[in-house]
Amino acid sequence: MTINDNLKPISIEVVPEDQRLATTEKLFGNHFPLSIEPAIYAFADHLCTDYRGGYWDFYTLSNGGFYMAPNQQTDFHVICSNQFEGDLSPSAFGMSVGCYAFSHLSFSEDESLSQLCAKHYHLLRDAVLDHPDGPQILRAID
Repeated sequence: MTINDNLKPISIEVVPEDQRLATTEKLFGNHFPLSIEPAIYAFADHLCTDYRGGYWDFYTLSNGGFYMAPNQQTDFHVICSNQFEGDLSPSAFGMSVGCYAFSHLSFSEDESLSQLCAKHYHLLRDAVLDHPDGPQILRAID
């Protein structure tokens, strides 16, 4: 469990379909459609050779963070460059690829994108610590 300001676990809330654009605009501005969302899909494709696209749900975190996860019931078999190999639930897969994307983009030459993604990496990683699959996600992103 994460120690946060409220000493409560970080909660996850699905973003309703009609609020997706407003939510991503508020959190990320134009960085979402131009950089963040494509990076998330690219890392999903890179980490899971069986990934073939699909509809993703958006989630906000009570600490101000965000992540996306594929809307499906089957697990994803991932192979990471850090030697982790295993099956992740859709939620764990989404958190993992989100961490990879935010981390990668935090090294952008665009300072506003870099700072935004560094912030969201840490917000998402804090939520990972409260997730039931947290230990496995940490192994995937370490």
